Amino acid sequence: MDLDRTERFSLDVVVVGAGPTGLACGIDCKRAGLTVANIDKGCLVNSLFNYPSNMTFFTTPELLEIGNIPFCSPNQKPTRQEALEYYRKVAEHYQLDLRLYEPVLKIEGSDNDFVVYTTNIHGHRREYHARKLILATGYYDRANYINVPGEDLPKVMHYYREPHPFFGLEVMVIGGKNSAAIAALELWRHGAKVTLVHRREGISPSVKYWIKPDIENRIKAGQVKAHFNTRVREITLEHVVLETPEGEVTLANDYAFALTGYHPDFEFLCSLGIKLSNETDKKPVVDPHTLESNVPGIYLAGCIVSGMKTSEIFIENGRFHGQAIAADLKQKLKAEAVTA
Repeated sequence: MDLDRTERFSLDVVVVGAGPTGLACGIDCKRAGLTVANIDKGCLVNSLFNYPSNMTFFTTPELLEIGNIPFCSPNQKPTRQEALEYYRKVAEHYQLDLRLYEPVLKIEGSDNDFVVYTTNIHGHRREYHARKLILATGYYDRANYINVPGEDLPKVMHYYREPHPFFGLEVMVIGGKNSAAIAALELWRHGAKVTLVHRREGISPSVKYWIKPDIENRIKAGQVKAHFNTRVREITLEHVVLETPEGEVTLANDYAFALTGYHPDFEFLCSLGIKLSNETDKKPVVDPHTLESNVPGIYLAGCIVSGMKTSEIFIENGRFHGQAIAADLKQKLKAEAVTA
């Protein structure tokens, strides 16, 4: 194929994102009789794929279900591997039009005449002409940086996958919520020398009830070292410099996990004209019933609806966004066709 040639497609709806919520939107639009494609810069349910390898969900299988397809698991809380298999099967069942490893370069146009520009996995240019857009881009691929010297070193990571490579090494975990607590525990149990650093006075009260006492007991026993009310001042190749209540402390360090949370791509939303509620919460302006943004024809789904308060929307409630959006789209597209 000629690399200079642009492939063009015409659809009723383009869903940007192929996570659980994006898939639910695609399913609901398809069931409403609309032509729809899901475009994602990564793999299917890319965020779940990048979760820790041994992760267990905090919720039960039925709360992860989409498209009325049962999630069968022998476990009360399903594993990451089970979830990946489930969403693959759902995508296959509904024969969803998935355009994976295809980053969106820009979006132009307006209601009933949007153009989504992408480059596919082989480097070919594509244009998707769509009447409506649904943005279900999540937040997990955009880390909250701590903005200190040395954060760009290869030894610093914002995602934790598995513990084995860090056996016998000095590992610092920065953060005090679920991700940090789970990583610290798993690293310690697999032989890493773990130090946890958190700017607050203790482990966050929001940490799950079966995890919080575990990490606190490990800290109390001295198995996991901890520095609270502490900030990282600098990261070097061999050390991390901390600002503690007792003064500056320099610790030997081989690797650091800065697990300080993630946020939606607000710049992308604003570039499309979507307004944010304020500088603190940064919640996009949407109709609470239809989830259409202040830009006609652009809908938001999933955790991006909650702005910086990413803990308000999970798969459990975001999976229903597609139903509300598809119902509104079906009504509006039908009315617009009659008017035309």
